[in-house]
Amino acid sequence: MKKTMMLVALVILVPKISSAQSAFGGTWRMNLKDTQYVGKQNMSLRDGVYRCDTCVPKINVKADGRDHPQRGSPYSDAIRVRVVSEKTVEIVSKKGGKIVDTETMTASGDGNTLRTESTVVAESGQSMNMKYNSTRVGPAPEGAHKISGLWQPGKLESASENVITVTYKVTDNGLSMSDLTGDSYTAKFDGNDYPYKGDPGITSVSLKKIAANTIEETDKRNGEVINVLRMTVAPDGKTMAGVLESKLDGVTIKWTAQKQ
Repeated sequence: MKKTMMLVALVILVPKISSAQSAFGGTWRMNLKDTQYVGKQNMSLRDGVYRCDTCVPKINVKADGRDHPQRGSPYSDAIRVRVVSEKTVEIVSKKGGKIVDTETMTASGDGNTLRTESTVVAESGQSMNMKYNSTRVGPAPEGAHKISGLWQPGKLESASENVITVTYKVTDNGLSMSDLTGDSYTAKFDGNDYPYKGDPGITSVSLKKIAANTIEETDKRNGEVINVLRMTVAPDGKTMAGVLESKLDGVTIKWTAQKQ
């Protein structure tokens, strides 16, 4: 009788465990209209110096169009800030002499909206493109360039497919992740650290199953927690909601995605 009851329990429980994992399996595409950035960006360009106090690491560099050393970032080692016009500024980041990020910021005529267009080059060499608008929530310092002030970024207006597409596959008591830029990992739901590949800013990842259709992913860099991502798949298995908390700058990003 005891053996029979154990077999019954296995028949009942195994499909539940399997379905919890398989709910995540597949390719997911982020809904741009549902992206939400919780946090502010604070920058200024005055007297020929560009500062970003909410950037990680913080930036304080001459806006003279020349390369200047940047320390503390796994993504870049030099930065160049160039004033294009009274409304536009271009920021170029490099690593090992190669351009890895180009960001163009343009303020509206009334100075209350900031348009940001960004191109990031992944470790794989692929380019990732994004565009979004920010709303001014704090005044610009007197005599500063129009991009200066406190800004609230809005939802993504557009992004390349390699930014918003990710694929999960079911593994033995875990998941594997891969995206179109070459980032990947394979981890179990045991809270242990597993290698993260393709992103110089993340060296390991751990996974925990919080509920039947909810998983928590923790990204680390050399043992330090960088991001905590909680993902929940809806009961119909077609929609996923994500909440990403960046531990370095205190920013939270919320989004939804559709299974393809």
